[in-house]
Amino acid sequence: MIGIILVFLFLVLMFIGVPIAFVIGITALLGIISVPYIPELTVPMKMLNGIDSFVLLAVPLFILAANLMNSGKISQKLIDLSLGIVGHIRGGLGHANILVSMIFAGVSGAAQADTAGVGKILIPNMKKQGYDTETAVGVTAASSTIGVVIPPSIPMIIFAGLTNASVGALFLGGIVPGVLIGLGMMLYLYLRAVKKGYPKSDRVKLKVFLKLVYETVPALITPIIIIGGIISGFFTATEAAAVASVYTLLISMFFYKTLKLSDLPKILTDTLALSSLSLFALAAASALGELMSYYQLATVAQDFFANHVGTKWLFILIIILFFLFIGTFMDAIPAMILFVPVILPTATMFGMDAVHLGLIVVITLAIGLVTPPYGLCLLLAAKIGDLSIERSFAAVAPYLLIVLVVLLFVAFFPDIAFYLPKMLNPGLF
Repeated sequence: MIGIILVFLFLVLMFIGVPIAFVIGITALLGIISVPYIPELTVPMKMLNGIDSFVLLAVPLFILAANLMNSGKISQKLIDLSLGIVGHIRGGLGHANILVSMIFAGVSGAAQADTAGVGKILIPNMKKQGYDTETAVGVTAASSTIGVVIPPSIPMIIFAGLTNASVGALFLGGIVPGVLIGLGMMLYLYLRAVKKGYPKSDRVKLKVFLKLVYETVPALITPIIIIGGIISGFFTATEAAAVASVYTLLISMFFYKTLKLSDLPKILTDTLALSSLSLFALAAASALGELMSYYQLATVAQDFFANHVGTKWLFILIIILFFLFIGTFMDAIPAMILFVPVILPTATMFGMDAVHLGLIVVITLAIGLVTPPYGLCLLLAAKIGDLSIERSFAAVAPYLLIVLVVLLFVAFFPDIAFYLPKMLNPGLF
């Protein structure tokens, strides 16, 4: 009976618009108070233990690296290079939007930072060049989801911490799906651009292009340092995030000379504000996880799937549908903290590798970044483009179908995602 009341309370708080972190925290507190065998002190203890992790230091550090890139005008350099590569194709500015999201994904690991940094520049520019607002907002919001698929990825780091899966294997596994998603979006945009007559720019001359490459090489080295260092075992994900932050700071101040010491207080404040949202939600989810352990939800889930779901493919399909639903009103990090420990024993029972499960969960929850009512990337892009949420989601929907197709390939044909990683580093798989 108490469990039903808590579920009802959770849904009511969500419905009236209470922030998800507080919804989780309130439910955990009241639920644990109602259990006589668990002391109330468990709530703050679990919240502190939930964020007392060396791995989680990577979260604010990767966000810091992204904020430094945006403040140091490096995003503009990457946009210029992307235009030099794909600007001559019909709908070139839209293609550059997608390509720069793929490049930016290799640095920040945070989709929201991509939406904010790239969207503020490209959405107004796309509108000026004759793109309709729906296309400008849709491309920006949808392509930002690539940020959590192409490594480094903050959700992948969290998943690895929950399951002891290899961060390097998850990062390598995300490369092929991320690239496929980006190319699929470019193909759809090209077909739309031809139909709508969107503009294209003149092909960049070789001398100008080489200058663009020279100007962006320091920024492009960042993902090589991060991914290469982690995969080679030279440093951990947290150390990679620290190196990325320091390196981005140095090139912004001394190579590009677009960042001043006076800019740092605001950058640090913005980083702390954005990081605190995710980490507080994670802390609250850790407390609620203790309550879920008391009710043995993992065992209940395993018994249910064992008795009613006899095949691995059906289990995967249910997991995808479940996280698609959860992603509409919950951020990826608390969603994984709450539910990955519940489904992991069942996944193991069906013989699923933790890395395979991680890719499925992360890509599925990436879709939640652009699905209302909680989709933060959709809300950011809609606000920048001054477009209603309803019209913004309609613009994003075709691109989401592309993500879903890639997700299904990864889910049911994992060799597609793991072909390149196995070739590069067989020891991780």
